[in-house]
Formats: sequence, structure tokens, C-alpha cells
Amino acid sequence: MTKRACVAGVSGMVGSHMATYLKSKDYEVVGVDIRQPEFGPLDVDKFVQLDLRWEDTTKPMALAYGPFDVVYQFAASMGGMGFIASNHSLILHDNTLINIAMIEAFKNSGARYFYSSSACVYPEFKQEDLNASPLREEDAWPAQPQDAYGIEKLMSEKLCYYARLDHDMDTHFARFHNTYGPYGAWVGGREKAPAALCRKVAEAKLSGNHQIEVWGDGQAQRTFLYVSDLVEGIYRLTNSNHPGPMNLGSTEQVTVDELAYLIADIAQWEIEIVHVPGPQGVRSRNSDNSLAEQVLGWQPKVNLRQGLELTYPWIEEQVRKARG
Repeated sequence: MTKRACVAGVSGMVGSHMATYLKSKDYEVVGVDIRQPEFGPLDVDKFVQLDLRWEDTTKPMALAYGPFDVVYQFAASMGGMGFIASNHSLILHDNTLINIAMIEAFKNSGARYFYSSSACVYPEFKQEDLNASPLREEDAWPAQPQDAYGIEKLMSEKLCYYARLDHDMDTHFARFHNTYGPYGAWVGGREKAPAALCRKVAEAKLSGNHQIEVWGDGQAQRTFLYVSDLVEGIYRLTNSNHPGPMNLGSTEQVTVDELAYLIADIAQWEIEIVHVPGPQGVRSRNSDNSLAEQVLGWQPKVNLRQGLELTYPWIEEQVRKARG
């Protein structure tokens, strides 16, 4: 019998790649999102445009298009540091409503349920110094997330935990560490650092300019996980007996400046970085993947250069199209 999956937030980068991955596993996929797909047709059997913040629309959707074997919940108001540092109330409002409505819609359905959490749940005090220790799952408590996005993610993890405890709901959740790849936001304020820097390099290259702006001093450290590695980790976790939390991230740490120079090298364009004021987030973040390796046998396959070699040409093409 064909397995059926619901992918909420399917028009986003992770959701769209997850749908394609599930189709490769012969799932029937119903994709749900508040917005139409931006970058062409989705790899789904059915697309439902729906605002998932409200129980009176989310519950009927679950009944009308179910039953499902598995539900993947990626829907959220989110973006890079520029967005999450200036939209705290919007993020807390929308994402809390979405996650409550989704749990209510599926808690008695019998479906396995995956929730996409974030490394933003980890306390600021563990990420203040350069070369800070890799973050382990147990490091989230005592809690001190940086912003409303991290607070909401931590609360929604607990929502999944208590749905499992109180309703025997088969919930799973993972903490994503800076995912990137094609078919995601690259302009408009919601793009994250790899996409934003790919766009800036592409714009400089196509205009014959060599200067690009980087927020802060460019020395903040991050890891970046290519989207195909993420969706494989999600799939393995959701089909395991481990409820979460679980880190899914790369351990290949670079500074923001190093990321920009790597992208420029791939673009074959020399750049000069100009540091300007802007939100930077925590000083250093790295993922301890020991649990994922132990429980799932999972580790990233795509290194940073390989992933950017797949991502940069796609973003340069979007920039070319936008320029006309």
C-alpha cells in the first residue's frame, strides 16, 4: 500500500526538497502552504493553499486530505537574522498558532509527526565566544534563547513532548543548524546568510562591481548544512524510535567572511568586503552531531564547497532573471 505524507510549509526550501525526497521513496504527498510555490511546480500529488494558524481550517484539512502515515511540519514565519531580529511579535504570534493548530489537527490521527526546530533554542551564554564548544542537545537548558524565534521553537518542542506524553502521539523533532540550497528565499529580507551572500556576489559580478557588504566584523562563526543532507536526516529520524531533540547540522565551521570569499571563488569573481552595521546573532555556533551519528548513522555527505557549487549558480540565475 502506498504511504501518504503531508508536508506543511511545502513552498519553502526545506518543504519542497522534502516533498521531492518523499516522492523518490514512492510516497503520495499532499503539500500545504499559505503561499503558492515561487520557483515552479512542486513535486506533490496535491497542493492545498491554506493558512495553518487557525484550528478551524487546519483540522478540516487534516480530515479532508488524510489519513496520513506521516506529517512533516515546516510551516513558519522565519528568515535570516535581518528578519528574526526585527519581527519578534509576528514570529511568536504566527508560529505559536501554527504549531498548536497542527498538533490539535493530527494528535489523534495515528500519523507520525515531525516538527522542525532550530539551533536558535540554544542559550546565548554558550555561544558568546569565538570557537565556542559544539552544542549538544542537553545544552538547551537552562534556557536563554537569543530571540522570540528561539523561544517559540523551544516552546513548540515542549508541545511535541507533551503531545507524546498526554496523547501517545508519535512526535519527533530536530534542531536545524543553518540550512541552505536552491529553491529558497534569496532576496526580500527573509534570506539567510548563504543565500544573501550568493546574491550579493552575483549582483557584484553582473554589475562589474567588486565590493560587497557584510554585516558586523565578518568574524562570527557558523556551520552550514546542505538541504539534501537535512532531508535525509529528517527522514531517518521520523522513521526511528527516537523522539528528539536531535541536532542536524554540519561541523564544518567558517566565519562569515570566509563564507563570502568561498562563494566569490566559486563565482570566479574577486570581491572586496565592506563591513557595515547589522544584526549578527550569536558569536559562534557549531553542531555536535554525536547523537545523530549514534542513533541514525547519519552524518553530512555534502561539504560546504560542494553545496555552494550547487546553490550559487541557481541564485545567480535568479539575479539574472530579476535584472531582465
